[in-house]
Amino acid sequence: MSPKRYIVVSSHKSEFPKPITFKKGDPLLVGEEYKGAEDWNNWYLCTTPGQEPGWVPDQIIERFEHSQGRALDDYTAKELNVQEGELLTGSRVLNGWLWCEKTLSTESGWLPLENVKEIAQ
Repeated sequence: MSPKRYIVVSSHKSEFPKPITFKKGDPLLVGEEYKGAEDWNNWYLCTTPGQEPGWVPDQIIERFEHSQGRALDDYTAKELNVQEGELLTGSRVLNGWLWCEKTLSTESGWLPLENVKEIAQ
């Protein structure tokens, strides 16, 4: 996806101060699939050595037997804290979430798609 511009239409604050972060090839233990009213499909609660569990999109997971897996790409579950009206640049959409960067800083992270609206370039 080529970068697009967005405006925040609803504030968001992360509830996960220590997001899971790993590199391509790192081992993963794949747990339950996320179930919620938000329609965020294909997210799995994963753990990797030395980290707290975190939600990982299915597209990032290479699965093996017995809930074992491996990371197919570098990844962080870092969520972006934003206020209504902030401008963002979004570069990747996965399962109802957008990876974005604040226009006025270099701060980046995931944000639910329902919290933003695409604006003309």
